[in-house]
Amino acid sequence: MKTIRQEFSVPFSYSVEFTENLFDPSNKLFAETVNPEHSGLKPNVLFVFDSGMYSCHPGLMNDITRYSNENNGSFSLVPEPVIIPGGERAKNDPGHVELIIDAIESADLDRHSYVAVIGGGAVTDTAGYAAAIAHRGIRLIRIPTTVLAQNDAAVGVKNGVNAYGKKNFLGTFTPPVAVLNDFSFLNTLSDRQWRAGISEAVKVALIKDRAFFEELEKNADALKLRDKDAMQSLIYRCAELHLEHISNSGDPFERGSSRPLDFGHWVAHKLEQLTDYRLLHGEAVAIGIVLDTIYSQLKGLISEEDCTRVIDLFRNCGFSLYVPELESNLEDPSDKQSVLHGLQEFREHLGGELTIMLLDRIGRGVEVHEVDLPLYRKAIDMLRSSEKELV
Repeated sequence: MKTIRQEFSVPFSYSVEFTENLFDPSNKLFAETVNPEHSGLKPNVLFVFDSGMYSCHPGLMNDITRYSNENNGSFSLVPEPVIIPGGERAKNDPGHVELIIDAIESADLDRHSYVAVIGGGAVTDTAGYAAAIAHRGIRLIRIPTTVLAQNDAAVGVKNGVNAYGKKNFLGTFTPPVAVLNDFSFLNTLSDRQWRAGISEAVKVALIKDRAFFEELEKNADALKLRDKDAMQSLIYRCAELHLEHISNSGDPFERGSSRPLDFGHWVAHKLEQLTDYRLLHGEAVAIGIVLDTIYSQLKGLISEEDCTRVIDLFRNCGFSLYVPELESNLEDPSDKQSVLHGLQEFREHLGGELTIMLLDRIGRGVEVHEVDLPLYRKAIDMLRSSEKELV
């Protein structure tokens, strides 16, 4: 027998930028991102828009065209953008991926071209997946327009779409060239979209940074009332903590069975399915975090006082923490209509042994590989009872 062993590493580097009015001609950030060397070769750029975002910014393509003209020499703009629905509709219909790939082929884009996607996390996921599989990888620039996308969904290395009734069943680990967070896009968000992104900040604070959690507690009223400074601070620190984990965890492409940043997500992903995506991702994450926090307290991992603080923070930010689907088919975890079946789907998504994150205390998570299903049923009952007391 003979063996040839191949080993190599590929460094990845990209920036997450924070700005406003990205397509004001005086703002050179986008032009310098697509053509940092200011070479005479002008890369082609195809834009993909979130339809909900685009309806709130009907002059956006005109702004981009003017920006392209006034930065002549930096890039060549593909005249017709691709527009797909926002939210999970983007990820549930394979036709949206095909639409983007058709546009890439029609515009003769190559690996030195760019797909620039402007929208929420579901749209950046969908466009990122299409860009990653066309020509085995076209350069991607994410321009996220929601709180959740700017602080979490769009800053990492994952792309994906839903298939077979499962969240992110198809996808890639493909880092973007850059993430350009334009805070001005947040001005047109609904209150619901504004609030939903807060849950990912609470999540990363709970497992990594107690001081950040305490800052969120202090700013809860300001965040609920749409204070821009409070939200920009939240987005920056949340994105920073996510990127630190991706860079320093030793497992950026999730080769193992551990996924700390998905604290609360096994519940969230299942609730999104069970509610037919009536719940926004951030709303489902809030419920998942609270349920896992109550379970952590029942297991003796976290104090009752700290558990109450977590619940109060979400309530003070305006979240509702209960939906009837939490209690469907609880006695049969093998039933796909049971929220407890989400544990099995979560394990399958990673492979290997079940690994979920619980709370050891505020600011520190702890991984477990087994769960007590009767105790989870008790946690769900406690959550339902506590929410009904508020009505």
